[in-house]
Amino acid sequence: MTKNNLLKSFIRTMLKQNKKLIVLLIIVISGSILAALIPPLVLEKIVNHLSTKQSISFLLALSYFLCIVVADVLESLQNACITIFGQKMTHVIRSALCQKLSQLSPQYFHTHKAGEIESIFTNDGDAIDVLYSDGIVSMMADSFKLIAILIVIFTRSIGLGVLLLIVTPFLYLFTRWCQKRMNQAQLTNRKAIGRVNSQVPETIRCMRMIHTFHAEKYMEESYDKYIQESYRAIDQGNIIDSIYSPIILITQAIVVAIMMIFAASGTTYRSFFGLSIGSAVAMIAYVANIFSPLENIGMEIQNIQAASAAIQHIQTFLNEPDWLPKIQPTNNDRDIYFDHVTFGYDPNKPILKDLSFTIHAGENVTLVGRTGAGKSTIFRLLTGLYEPNQGKISLACHCPVALKPEERRKIFSLVEQEFTSVPGTVRDQITLYDTYTDQEIDKALSLSNLKETIMDLPQGLDTPMDETLFSKGQLQLLAIARAVVSNPSILLLDEISANLDTKTEKRIIMALQASSQGRTVISISHRLSQNMGSTQIIEIK
Repeated sequence: MTKNNLLKSFIRTMLKQNKKLIVLLIIVISGSILAALIPPLVLEKIVNHLSTKQSISFLLALSYFLCIVVADVLESLQNACITIFGQKMTHVIRSALCQKLSQLSPQYFHTHKAGEIESIFTNDGDAIDVLYSDGIVSMMADSFKLIAILIVIFTRSIGLGVLLLIVTPFLYLFTRWCQKRMNQAQLTNRKAIGRVNSQVPETIRCMRMIHTFHAEKYMEESYDKYIQESYRAIDQGNIIDSIYSPIILITQAIVVAIMMIFAASGTTYRSFFGLSIGSAVAMIAYVANIFSPLENIGMEIQNIQAASAAIQHIQTFLNEPDWLPKIQPTNNDRDIYFDHVTFGYDPNKPILKDLSFTIHAGENVTLVGRTGAGKSTIFRLLTGLYEPNQGKISLACHCPVALKPEERRKIFSLVEQEFTSVPGTVRDQITLYDTYTDQEIDKALSLSNLKETIMDLPQGLDTPMDETLFSKGQLQLLAIARAVVSNPSILLLDEISANLDTKTEKRIIMALQASSQGRTVISISHRLSQNMGSTQIIEIK
């Protein structure tokens, strides 16, 4: 399967999985089109009766209103089915995007801003929903409705049918003109939105730095630049959209006027356009129904073109190459080796250069060095989030980048500086939704010195998680319990005592000392190395 067919294959899969919905959608659209044709025909009969001074039966009048009700009900059902279809399509696309996200190389996330990636999942994903719920499917329904009305008109007035056939191509060309210009406007707008989505979290994250360097004006101007780009693109699209509908309505009025003039004239055109009074009323209704779909199409152009731009973004994302890490041979012991490792997030600007060290199983090692020296980067290499540009890494008989997600937690666990909670109960904070016995969880809580705190909660481990239930130190203890519940052979500690007071730090050190027994421990914190009996200190220069 070629990369260009990836998106199409996902769409085909969705269509195959929802055949019943598609059949129902076709039936409902067909019924809605037929139901829309009947009320003007009934109205024609009523007007003809009135023009010849015939009485109108109650059943005939009732049938007209019933036809309108049935047509409206079927149209509502049609809209509901189209919405469901669009939601299912969006679910398939977003699932594909999530799957692709886990297959991308780490380098991708350094060359693409988080806001741009987020925009693909949110804004572009929503545009796909619009494409099918208020775009393609609706336009197909309107097109078939248009054809059906033209057929009925030809059976009543050949002249009017010919007139509409003459007008329709010009309206189509005008529609295409609008499409091309609105597509370009939407592409420009989406790029600007992606930049805005990146700017906001970056500003929040760097707020202290912005205040320190008095860069508020610079950030404001940068943000305003992206807003203005988006505004100009939207304004261009709105101008085209505002032109389209009035032109359609004016054309409708002109066509009706021409029909009525020729039908009422005494020339030879009268037979060509000739209509009874009832037929004339019905034809006016049909003409309005013809231009209504065309007007809807004009309103849907913007949705379709916005989705077209979104599809290009999604297709580009799905076509990104998968990460295929190089599997290096490893040593056959339980030690950790860095063998002449060179690495940089930008390969041309290495952070670690020809780094080599050995950590024996069971050792307690501390990494020290200036800020930015690469200590946290070493953790990312150890956990397989990145692969070295040169050299090789052996992690307890394993190549880190070759580890499957389900294998990683059994080999190593990471305790970070800040605890990150997940939706669910306190139990879920420890297990991360994996299956562990009550004995394993109880042992992890005992090692982390948090058992009594958990048992004092209203529902114990099954208490819904709320970070306000715990102090900052207790959250770090909870992170330790999360790390040791899987009984890993390697424990990684990343500056976990950096923002804690001395009393809280002592409690955490006691928990770490208990949790580190029989494990290889690597920490980034010089203070911890003094209290936990580090057997080796590795300085990163």
